[in-house]
Amino acid sequence: MTVPSLLPQQDARTGRDRLEVLTALINAPSFDPLFRPDLVKIPLNHPVYRWNCLAADCERGTMGHCELCSTHEMLWREHRGRGGSRAEFLRTAPPVGPGEGVEQRICQICPERPARHLTLGLCHYHEYRWYHHRDRYGDDADFDAWLVDQHTLPGFGDCRVRVCTELADSPLGLCYRHERRYRKQGSPGGASRPSQWGNRYGRRGLVAPVSYEDEHAFHLWCAAAPAVFRPAQVNLRGLSPLLRAEIQWSMFTHTQRPHGRWELITWQGLASFAREHGLRSLTETGPEEERLLQKAVSRQAVQIVRAVVGWLQPLYVTPDETRELGYILTEHFGRKITGRSVHMDLTGVSQRWLRDLIWDHLVGNLRSPSCPRSGRTFDDMRRAGLELSTFLELRAPAGGHDPQTLTAEHMHQFVADQRQRERDGLASLAARGLHGKPSIVTANTRTAVFHRTRRLLRRALESGEAERLGLDRAFITAMPAPGRAIVRSRPPFSDGVARALANEANLRRLAQTYDPFDRGLRDAWETIIVTGRRCGEVLQLRLDCLGRYGGLPMLWHDQTKVGNYDQALRIPERVHQLLETRQHKTLALFEARNNRPPTAEERARMALFPTNIRNRDGRRPLTYKWFHKGFKLWIDDLEIGRWVPHQARHSLATSLLRAGATLTHVRRYLGHVSERMAEHYVHLTQSDLEDVLQHVWVAGPGTAKPGELLTETPTPLTREQAQSLAIDLSRRSTPAEGGFCTFQPVVDGGACPWNLDCHNCDKFVLSGADLLYWRRKREQWRLLAEGAPDDATADYLHRYFEPTARAIDGLEKALAGLGLLDDALALDLRKPQDYFHRVWSTAFRAADLADAGTEEESEYSDTCTTDNDSEQDIA
Repeated sequence: MTVPSLLPQQDARTGRDRLEVLTALINAPSFDPLFRPDLVKIPLNHPVYRWNCLAADCERGTMGHCELCSTHEMLWREHRGRGGSRAEFLRTAPPVGPGEGVEQRICQICPERPARHLTLGLCHYHEYRWYHHRDRYGDDADFDAWLVDQHTLPGFGDCRVRVCTELADSPLGLCYRHERRYRKQGSPGGASRPSQWGNRYGRRGLVAPVSYEDEHAFHLWCAAAPAVFRPAQVNLRGLSPLLRAEIQWSMFTHTQRPHGRWELITWQGLASFAREHGLRSLTETGPEEERLLQKAVSRQAVQIVRAVVGWLQPLYVTPDETRELGYILTEHFGRKITGRSVHMDLTGVSQRWLRDLIWDHLVGNLRSPSCPRSGRTFDDMRRAGLELSTFLELRAPAGGHDPQTLTAEHMHQFVADQRQRERDGLASLAARGLHGKPSIVTANTRTAVFHRTRRLLRRALESGEAERLGLDRAFITAMPAPGRAIVRSRPPFSDGVARALANEANLRRLAQTYDPFDRGLRDAWETIIVTGRRCGEVLQLRLDCLGRYGGLPMLWHDQTKVGNYDQALRIPERVHQLLETRQHKTLALFEARNNRPPTAEERARMALFPTNIRNRDGRRPLTYKWFHKGFKLWIDDLEIGRWVPHQARHSLATSLLRAGATLTHVRRYLGHVSERMAEHYVHLTQSDLEDVLQHVWVAGPGTAKPGELLTETPTPLTREQAQSLAIDLSRRSTPAEGGFCTFQPVVDGGACPWNLDCHNCDKFVLSGADLLYWRRKREQWRLLAEGAPDDATADYLHRYFEPTARAIDGLEKALAGLGLLDDALALDLRKPQDYFHRVWSTAFRAADLADAGTEEESEYSDTCTTDNDSEQDIA
């Protein structure tokens, strides 16, 4: 897609308006004055447009896209061949003297003449006089004493080339480089100097005459000759005012955005190309100009032009003009949709009324405070518009361009067509996938089209826009509801897959084969496994994300998906050491690229996993696309099936729930917005669910505070609290009818002194797995009270059951607060044989709870004994 063709055609008035806008921006206080002159001179070691060699104290220009001058590049190759590192070479690189061509230097004797010998600093005339003096006196020649005796000669004025800013080197009126270029191009106009003009005229202070075969041709050549290249400057003379302002503004804007390396030689080549072809603005570059520009300058010049035109569009066009042209610029509304261009093309929707509805709808989303961060909403609406537009173009009268001719029957036909394509797996009418291939209609894409089309048209109906357009209400209401979309939750890693993904040999292969430049693929994957963070959260970690607080290693990260920033996470010591090593590698990479350590400000913005592409300052992290590519190749190599990195998050959530964590804990640990979202990450069997619910206890009806939560604490447990709680759960309880008995003699196998009157005993507690049992008990008592012969009997039954009712209400509140109420109600009633199930014969160990996070494993055994009363002693 060529962006410039979407801009309005430029006329004289448009050009003046654009120039006024850019002039105001260039004259603003925030604009760097370095880029305001016609001759933009970049100082040494500029953070963005660095042109000098990276070696310390070297003022020579770099060689091509290399960061070293030609001499230091050869020295570096020799150093690398001996096994040395780049950082070591940059620290110890020897100086190689002044460079050539950085800028024109003046003769230290004649202030109006350029120096030809850069080391001596002498013009052409005094250079030969020194050589003659040295040859005459040999070793006795003193350069400083010789300088005192020399006299100043007049200069030849400025170079006659219109865009050149240097001094002329001879009576011809051209600087040394332009004179050499003039001779190389065949001396147009035949300008020449007298033979031996230096001795005949220069010595005596006379001006040597210049003869021409065609003086007009010579002046034409001077007017058209391009500026000479200087590695530290960009010459913008001779350009149209608008084009010059565009380059000045874009050079500064490039320094304010995440950027790659744009060479000054490319900017100069672009300016020379525009001057040669008479371009008035960069927006005039079409496909043919881009082809010539790539051939004359480089491919990077074409990339610069396209990027700059994209930056200029929000300045040159208004939102109303983009509505007329059929596209949206998100920068008009201060938005940048993740992973999407700032340009949204709607020209594929041929019906103007439909395109305007879509434009207004999407712009409303962009202006909304709750604008979506991802591009899914915008992609789905655009797809829905393309599908409906193409269908109306084929089936509706006059291609659907007149909305008043559309009826409910047209919408019914569109719905039937979409459903048929979904059923038969046919291609979409208009949507295209990767590489321009037709997109196949699936249940999800059809649902998205129905949902977005219905929402678009109904909003037009509510706002009155449909009435203004004359759109039939029946056409709008004929679009049915999309129905439920198919959502499949990814399963956690199976045991075999988990072992393969954590195998040391496989992890070494991941790092060596699929990350040969050690960008951090393995480190990021191991961090994802252990912490359960999203891939994006790990890849976007900042350099200073680690810290110790009270001796505990912590990881600081941003959960941008849910809007939680600077979240702290406790991590194992091994992960802390792993990321600490990655920090040292990232800092070493920065020093190798810049030959200095980062400043405190630069360090605060650096990524822990920086990409190697256009990232000199280390701010840009690795992309998920790069991570997923290496991970997928690794998975395919292991031959364990199709798995994605995000399933590590599912595995961790399921393991947490099996270990006794509640959905609230899982939600808070994984950073979900709701417990409903956390449910998508847990995969439990029925026995797993019972294992979780049996850890939720409330006081029984015989206690002083029926329904009080016993096993859930709002604050983290200390080591002593965790041990005592584990003992209460696993060693001082035995199953009873509808709950657990915590009386120690009964647990140890002794007889119950209260004749098993559990429900009136203060040693009896209710568990989450018994909620359905107690709900049915409550229904039974309510039925008994309703069938009582008189009110007094009914009141007695209600009062008698009141402590039990309070205990049940407390249990329901506890389970609802933990997000487990629906799961608890889904369990069947306990049966006597359930007491022999492993759920009731096992409980979590004190060592596991107190030493959570360690990698030590311990063996344990369960001993189950059952008497005639179905009492069970948990060993």
